[in-house]
Amino acid sequence: MKAFDLHRMAFDKVPPDFLWEVALRSLYTFVLVFLFLKITGRRGVRQMSLFEVLIILTLGSAAGDVAFYDDVPMLPVLIVFVTLGLLYRLVMWLMSKSEKLEDLLEGKPVVIVEGGQLAWEELNHANMTEFEFFMELRLNSVEQLGQVRLAIMETNGQISVYYYIDDEVKPGLCILPDKCIERFVRVPDEGEYACIRCSHVLTLSAGEQRLCPRCKHPQWTKASRAKRIT
Repeated sequence: MKAFDLHRMAFDKVPPDFLWEVALRSLYTFVLVFLFLKITGRRGVRQMSLFEVLIILTLGSAAGDVAFYDDVPMLPVLIVFVTLGLLYRLVMWLMSKSEKLEDLLEGKPVVIVEGGQLAWEELNHANMTEFEFFMELRLNSVEQLGQVRLAIMETNGQISVYYYIDDEVKPGLCILPDKCIERFVRVPDEGEYACIRCSHVLTLSAGEQRLCPRCKHPQWTKASRAKRIT
């Protein structure tokens, strides 16, 4: 075998005319995936549950094989799409009849912020870091957690945020990037401070060094009372 053989790298063992067949196969699989998404009524991946993403990945594998390999017939791939489409409809019907099955396949919404405080244990169980979650909140114009009455991670990974009105905003953990937040183990002044890890807010005296009573973390930052600017 000759290294850097451009003909081998471009065509391998197939004739150049096979490129037209690849184009036809790609169009065929595109139409099948498009029809499947139209049938399920989904407009994007962000709207899909874990089960639906699994279905799409399986379809993608079948579509990729038939698009690029000349020895993969096209009709069996159609049967794969039809079978998975029927499976999807069956599972959706079963989930409408069984709440336990729905929870198993779709998962449950998870409350991440309640009353201006971070439910950090729930966040860890949801396999999401504080950095990712805070980024999502910042994209929703949240500067500090005391602005948030309730934040829920939906089963499709999106974050639903419910806010306090301005008069009810609480002191909370500032969620701006680290370079915008000053951290303390021994607080310099008397005032309200928020735990860096779990967002618990306490009034501390000047020079006080204290572990968070909620999560035992030693670092604090000054609690923010900033209101939302919309």
